[in-house]
Amino acid sequence: MAEDKGKRDSIGMSLRGCRTNNGFVQNEDILEKELDLGSPPDSAVAILGPAEPALQGIRPYAGMPKEVLFQFSGQARYRVPREVLFWLTVASVLVLTVATIAIIAVSPKCLDWWQAGPIYQIYPRSFKDSDQDGNGDLRGIQEKLDYIASLNIKTIWITSFYKSSLKDFRHGVEDFREIDPIFGTMKDFEDLVAAIHDKGLKLIIDFIPNHTSDKHAWFQLSRNRTGKYTDYYIWHDCRRDGGTTTPPNNWLSVYGNSSWHFDEVRNQCYFHQFLKEQPDLNFHNLDVQEEIKEIIQFWLKKGVDGFSFDAVKFLLEAEHLRDEAQVNKAQIPDTVTHYWELYHDFTTTQVGMHDIVRSFRQTMDQYSREPGRYRFMGTEAYGESIDRTMMYYGLPFIQEADFPFNNYLSKLNTPSGNSVFEVITSWMENMPEGKWPNWMIGGPDNARLTSRFGEEYVNIMNMLIFTLPGTPITYYGEEIGMRNILATNLNESYDVNTLLSKSPMQWDNSSNAGFSEASHTWLPTNSDYHTVNVDVQKTNSRSALKLYQDLSLLHANELLLSRGWFCYLRNDSHSVVYTRELDGIDRVFLVVLNFGESTTVNLKEMISNIPTRVRIRLSTNSTYEGSEVDTYGILLDKGEGLILEYNTKNLLHHQTAFRNRCFVSNRACYSSVLNILHSLC
Repeated sequence: MAEDKGKRDSIGMSLRGCRTNNGFVQNEDILEKELDLGSPPDSAVAILGPAEPALQGIRPYAGMPKEVLFQFSGQARYRVPREVLFWLTVASVLVLTVATIAIIAVSPKCLDWWQAGPIYQIYPRSFKDSDQDGNGDLRGIQEKLDYIASLNIKTIWITSFYKSSLKDFRHGVEDFREIDPIFGTMKDFEDLVAAIHDKGLKLIIDFIPNHTSDKHAWFQLSRNRTGKYTDYYIWHDCRRDGGTTTPPNNWLSVYGNSSWHFDEVRNQCYFHQFLKEQPDLNFHNLDVQEEIKEIIQFWLKKGVDGFSFDAVKFLLEAEHLRDEAQVNKAQIPDTVTHYWELYHDFTTTQVGMHDIVRSFRQTMDQYSREPGRYRFMGTEAYGESIDRTMMYYGLPFIQEADFPFNNYLSKLNTPSGNSVFEVITSWMENMPEGKWPNWMIGGPDNARLTSRFGEEYVNIMNMLIFTLPGTPITYYGEEIGMRNILATNLNESYDVNTLLSKSPMQWDNSSNAGFSEASHTWLPTNSDYHTVNVDVQKTNSRSALKLYQDLSLLHANELLLSRGWFCYLRNDSHSVVYTRELDGIDRVFLVVLNFGESTTVNLKEMISNIPTRVRIRLSTNSTYEGSEVDTYGILLDKGEGLILEYNTKNLLHHQTAFRNRCFVSNRACYSSVLNILHSLC
């Protein structure tokens, strides 16, 4: 017993001495050897237990034997902090996980790129000529990307540039997979796509699937009855008596006269809804549908971010060939030659047409799976009633177009508060819930805004489309107030009326307005280009271009405009008044636009709790910006518009009186505490 006690004392002394061992671990080997000398199995616990006097006053040190270290780690002062830290870590992970799930659950859908900013539509033959041949081209567009970016544009929309004849503004396509030489090469297109994406912009292009050129390879094979191409177009027997053709029915072309044309090679008539040089494809043929899908895929692989599908209401025709009803039943049938003299119940918007358009959407969705690469789809619904136009949005669970292009403002020829108000409310009241609106004030097939309304309305119309909910769309030149050219010396085989809005872009006051260095341009430049051009207006603080840039910047930076409610207050023959507001933001934008003669607007009559004086955020008259106006009486000149700003907690869309006068496209609320958007409104 005395011998065992001596060994334990020796070990205790050794442990005390280990405090100054400085990492030398020989003691551990000595300890293990000592413990092996006849010690019982539990001797380590007995020797190193927490109550053992040998551990009193000893602190952990480098190189401590693991058996001793385990005893220290089990002490409360070491164990409790360790367990507290462990459970705090577990709790933090759980809280973060729950918070992340909650934020995702209550977050509204993010705006996509085609919703987040304006679209800029370019007619490529008229934008910028880079090779001095008098025609705008793809490289010319690339040269001007910095200018487009300066407008805070998010998306560029280029109209048809496919290889085609000069018929009907290049809508008679000879090859859907080729660039027309006038515009450059496929390499030029690929370079343009890369440059657009480098700028952080997106690109959508036109596509007209309804018809081709009569020079297209498909048509040449079809008229010769070659293989599957035999029925790629709509052929029917028709009677020929000398040089006169008796068509299968009374169907008319959009441009007038019969929509049937006799082909001497096939000895049959083919159907064309537009020019005879543009035969309609037979979309009842599944092979045709597959060809179109492959063309869509071809351009998506080139990097295109979306399409505008044109003339889709003409895709299908009734197969029974019955005559269409006359608008005037008393009119002699042989005298019915104008398109508007028939009801087109058998040649437009046929059953199955929307199914074809949805199949285009499905094809594009295959290329939208990569994050940030959603492919946009728009449809042209020109001439459709508002209820038929809304059908292009799709069904509640079946998506079609992201939106049909809204050109109702483009068709207004006389400005008035009532007419503008009717266009706005007609779209917002009929648009399916959760869909996204858009607004256009011009386009290649419409007279320019300045020529329709007058130059005093350029600023107010741009202010309108930037303060309405949805995506504003600008036709090139509308940002500087370009007008139609005069119909003189036009050496093209087009409808003169639709040529007038396609004149060259006015860049500066040099020869040909800076559009081209050629001696002759495909269309003449407008005579006002010395004063109406980009170079002059970009240095003028009161110019249309400067206001356009300010409006687009405001639209990009203000949630009130991109996500807020739209509530209309009043309209009459002169003015339109509405607000933009968002839950969680105690500010309101109040937009007052005067389309008539000078008038005085009393805002106190419309909103009882509005402050007596409110600040002008933007004005069509730049001298007023930053100042205040009296809400009891605001005097507005003809074509003058104001964006007013004031603070309030009483938002109109919560008030019963305005319940049916407020609309929102993408419901969201703002939390100033967390600085996030949420949907718990």
